[in-house]
Amino acid sequence: MAVTPPVCDFGWKAPDFKLGGTDGRVYTLEDVRGPNGTLIMFICNHCPYVLAVLDRILRDAEALQAAGIGIAAISSNDAEAYPEDSFINMVRMAKEKGFSFPYLYDESQEVARAYDAACTPDFFGFNAQGELQYRGRLDASGRQAGPADARRELFEAMMQVAETGVGPAEQIPSMGCSIKWKDSA
Repeated sequence: MAVTPPVCDFGWKAPDFKLGGTDGRVYTLEDVRGPNGTLIMFICNHCPYVLAVLDRILRDAEALQAAGIGIAAISSNDAEAYPEDSFINMVRMAKEKGFSFPYLYDESQEVARAYDAACTPDFFGFNAQGELQYRGRLDASGRQAGPADARRELFEAMMQVAETGVGPAEQIPSMGCSIKWKDSA
């Protein structure tokens, strides 16, 4: 089922976290913070929305990192119900695709709840002060990749954040598969 997250809550502060990465290291928000801003992405291995744009995410991530934006991707899905999203499969995907950023496992789902993540992909773009400035989509893609020349909305917004500290006033929310929450029994 497709889910759309709420609009950007400008100025909301990024919650800290401590999560293991596919590279064997443990990361906090401070570890991934960039001098010109930080992008936290909630993704997963199996979501068709993520898979449709993964190459674009990787392209834009490298360019944003070069501009001083720190980046991390977090998978919070219930891996028991969705084995494709297991940590072992996360390690495999990160290696196969050559992720230039940490890919972190939120097994407890506490970080997804702290961020109020709604879907995959869900993008949280913060300025250098850790204030939310972007909660929009990557581009016009959906379950299939949009046109090759689609406007790079996330990239443009984060470059604006890097340069001015402020995100665009107009943002189109991301759309994707819902976070696969564990049963709370």
